[in-house]
Amino acid sequence: MLLRAIEEADRIVVGRLVLELWGAHTAVAHGQVFFPASLPGFLVEHQDQVVGLLTYATADAHLEIVTIDALRRGRGVGTSLVDAVVRRARQLGCSRIRLTTTNDNLDALRFYQRRGFRLAALRPDAVREARRLKPEIPGVGDYGIPITDELDLERWVAPR
Repeated sequence: MLLRAIEEADRIVVGRLVLELWGAHTAVAHGQVFFPASLPGFLVEHQDQVVGLLTYATADAHLEIVTIDALRRGRGVGTSLVDAVVRRARQLGCSRIRLTTTNDNLDALRFYQRRGFRLAALRPDAVREARRLKPEIPGVGDYGIPITDELDLERWVAPR
């Protein structure tokens, strides 16, 4: 597998993947709309096929993971993306990495916590507002759980 930074030539592929995986060209978290295809990030490729994607934004000495997708689970794709973004955060001088997920995303909560992220905030009913910005967000998610709340996870990044 090859992990590399997203390049300008990748923007169309990233845009298609985001639309396919996220149901729209946008991602919404904590009241902010992101356009992942225009953000920096990483791709993981295997035999000329994209098998992983991570996009991020930076502000105020923190890096925010906007999207992360491992198209082949259980093969280290997600872990390699997290490791790459930790290295990038250090390069950029960011002291923490943040991400937002929803209350139904139990697999993601397990994944992130096993990689050093901790729960940092809960925004009850925040998804109601997010649906005003992105109506494509479904009402029910993983395991038949109603999608209602946003949860923030953070990982502090120690400089090397």
